[in-house]
Amino acid sequence: MDPTFRNLIWRQGLWQNNPGLVQLLGLCPLLAVTTTAVNGLGLGLATIFVLVCSNLAVSLLRSTLQPEVRIPAFVLIIATTVTVVDLSLQAWWHDLSRTLGIFVPLIVTNCTILARAEAFASRQPPISALHDGLAQGIGFALVLIALGAGRELIGQGTVFADADLLLGPWAEGLTLQLMPEGWGLLLAMLPPGAFIGLGLMVALRQYLIQRPAAVNITDEMDTQTARA
Repeated sequence: MDPTFRNLIWRQGLWQNNPGLVQLLGLCPLLAVTTTAVNGLGLGLATIFVLVCSNLAVSLLRSTLQPEVRIPAFVLIIATTVTVVDLSLQAWWHDLSRTLGIFVPLIVTNCTILARAEAFASRQPPISALHDGLAQGIGFALVLIALGAGRELIGQGTVFADADLLLGPWAEGLTLQLMPEGWGLLLAMLPPGAFIGLGLMVALRQYLIQRPAAVNITDEMDTQTARA
């Protein structure tokens, strides 16, 4: 696999074409589940697993699938992978499964997964499809975790509360109480807080992208003024 192409895949997934900040896909679970960082991490890991497995399966089967049935086949592959994730959560992380609720099965309807299967995995070899699944999944998971951590901190003053739901009893001490107990803004834990938080993250990304261009324009104008 060409290193330049591999780096492009990772840049696209993590920043330039991030599913949560640029494509704005999968917003239903992204906004509903991210009341805590642990919830965001749990759903993010599930999404990564589904993206990687579905991309690999689609890439391996791309030469055998007829065009007329490729979309139903992609949906079947994704649904099978999501079922494995959902049953695994119910078996080994039951409390977290109850917290995430219906949003784990709803990964099947996440447009990002079907879009990557159709636009990338069905046209690329397995190694490239694997990298794409990891890049897109990790990019989406980072948005979930960041939004969940921000809402949790503002809403109840903690970060990684209930980490034991995902990591086991040993993780009970990972909770960070960064604000006094009883402190919190209820709005951050409600749906409007999710929209506001995601909007601020999108705005921050746009600012970081546009700032270098604005600085270059300012420097060029200063240079022209000095010459004049």
